[in-house]
Amino acid sequence: MPTESGSCSTARQAKQKRKSHSLSIRRTNSSEQERTGLPREMLEGQDSKLPSSVRSTLLELFGQIEREFENLYIENLELRREIDTLNERLAAEGQAIDGAELSKGQLKTKASHSTSQLSQKLKTTYKASTSKIVSSFKTTTSRAVCQLVKEYIGHRDGIWDVSVARTQPVVLGTASADHTALLWSIETGKCLVKYTGHVGSVNSIKFHPSEQLALTASGDQTAHIWRYVVQLPTPQPIADPSNNSPLRTGTVSVLFTPAFLPHRMSIVLPVTGITSHLLCCQISGEDEIECSDKDEPDIDGDVSSDCPTIRIPLTSLKSHQGVVIAADWLVGGKQAVTASWDRTANLYDVETSELVHSLTGHDQELTHCCTHPTQRLVVTSSRDTTFRLWDFRDPSIHSVNVFQGHTDTVTSAVFTVGDNVVSGSDDRTVKVWDLKNMRSPIATIRTDSAINRINVCVGQKIIALPHDNRQVRLFDMSGVRLARLPRSSRQGHRRMVCCSAWSEDHPICNLFTCGFDRQAIGWNINIPALLQEK
Repeated sequence: MPTESGSCSTARQAKQKRKSHSLSIRRTNSSEQERTGLPREMLEGQDSKLPSSVRSTLLELFGQIEREFENLYIENLELRREIDTLNERLAAEGQAIDGAELSKGQLKTKASHSTSQLSQKLKTTYKASTSKIVSSFKTTTSRAVCQLVKEYIGHRDGIWDVSVARTQPVVLGTASADHTALLWSIETGKCLVKYTGHVGSVNSIKFHPSEQLALTASGDQTAHIWRYVVQLPTPQPIADPSNNSPLRTGTVSVLFTPAFLPHRMSIVLPVTGITSHLLCCQISGEDEIECSDKDEPDIDGDVSSDCPTIRIPLTSLKSHQGVVIAADWLVGGKQAVTASWDRTANLYDVETSELVHSLTGHDQELTHCCTHPTQRLVVTSSRDTTFRLWDFRDPSIHSVNVFQGHTDTVTSAVFTVGDNVVSGSDDRTVKVWDLKNMRSPIATIRTDSAINRINVCVGQKIIALPHDNRQVRLFDMSGVRLARLPRSSRQGHRRMVCCSAWSEDHPICNLFTCGFDRQAIGWNINIPALLQEK
C-alpha cells in the first residue's frame, strides 16, 4: 500500500507538471500572436499587386502551416517529457532490483536488458516524430562538385528532350515544342543547325551510333531521319571554373516570343499537332514558389537565323495513328524504334523505311522507348503503369516481359550496364530492376516530385533525375542520394525539368538537362569528388 500511494502521488505531480507546462505554452503562443498581429496588419495595409482574395487565401494557408508546426512542436515537447518520466521510473526500478538479494545475476541481467530495449524504443519513436520537422533541412552538395557551365538558349517554347552525339564532332541536340530541333556547339553555346521538317512538337532526338544522322519524333505522327554536317566554331578562352558564376565562352542572340506558361506546373503533355496544349496541376517539393514569367531567359534576337536550316528529312517513318512521343536507334543503326500515343511501338528498317514489327500490348499511351547499347533489346514505357522489355536477339522469337511495380505513369525506362533497367514514374519513385528477376526491384528511390526522362552515367552508375519541381538530383544505383544540382533565381531551371543526358567523356560538360523554361543547361559534375563525399 505505501508503495502504491507513493506512485500515485508521483503520477499526479507529473500530470500537474505537464498541465502547467501546456498552459504556459498556450500563454506563450497567444502572446506571440499578439506581438505578430501588428506587423501582419501593417503588411495587409501595404500596397500589393495581388488581388485581395489571393492575399487572404495566402494568409490563411500560412496560418495553417504555422498551426501545424506549433502542434508538432507541442507534441515533441510532450514526448520528451514522457521519455524523461519513463527513464526516471526505469532507473528507480533498476535500483530496487539491484538492492534485492534474490537471483541477483539473472534478475539484474533481465532488468537491464528490458530497460535498454524500452529506452531504445522510446528514443526511436521520438526521432521518428521529430523527423517531420528536420527532414527538409538536409545539406546540399557544394557548388565545386556540381557546377553550371553553359546555358543553351534559343528555342521559342519548352524543350522536351536533350541528347549528345556519339560520333565526332560531338554536338548537343535539343527537341522542342516550337516544332524545331537544334544542334549546338557544347563549348561556345552557338546554334549550328536548325531542323524544321516537322509540323508538330518535336518530342525527342537521338543521334546515330556511327554516322551524322539524327532521329526525331514528333506530334505530327511521324519520325524523321535527317543528315547534318556541322563545323564547330573555335571556342574562346574559358573563364576560371573555380568561381561560382556560369562559364561563358561566347555570345548568343535569340528571339523571345512570350508564351503562356502556368505559375505552378507539374505535368505538361506534348502537342498533338500544330497547336501547343498544356495540362497543368499543382507541384510539390522544394522551391515551389518564386515561379513567374519574369524568370524566363532574356532573349533579344533569333539564335537560329545565322545557322544552316534543314527542311526536308532523309527518311520519314509514317505508320502511327497518334503522337510519336519518342524514338531511338537499335544497336548498329540499321533499325529504329518509335513509341506512340496510339499504344504501339513500331520497329522500322532505316534504309527502306518499311515497318518490320508493330509492338502491341500496352493498355494506354506510350511515354518513352529506349534501346540497349550493345544488344537487340528495347524497353517501352506507358501510362498503364508498366514498362515492357522486347527481345529481338533471336530473329524467330520476339519475346516480351512486363514489369509491374509503379502506381502511376512510367515516364521512362533506360538500360544500364549489365542486366539492369532503371525506371522513373509520376508516382515519385525510381526503381532499379534486374532483367533476370522481374518480380520486384532491387532498389527503390522515393522522391517528393514526379520524375521525367532519366539518364544513367554508365561508367560510374549515377542516375540523373529531372523533376517536375525544377530540381535535378543524382543517385547511385543502390538508391543513395549523391547530390542536388544548384538552383537559385540566377541559375538553374525555372520550370519543369524534362530530360537529362550524360556525356561522360566530355572535358567541359558531362551532364545536360533541359526544361520547359526553353533552355538547356550544361553541367560539370566532379564525379570523383562526388563519390568521395558519398
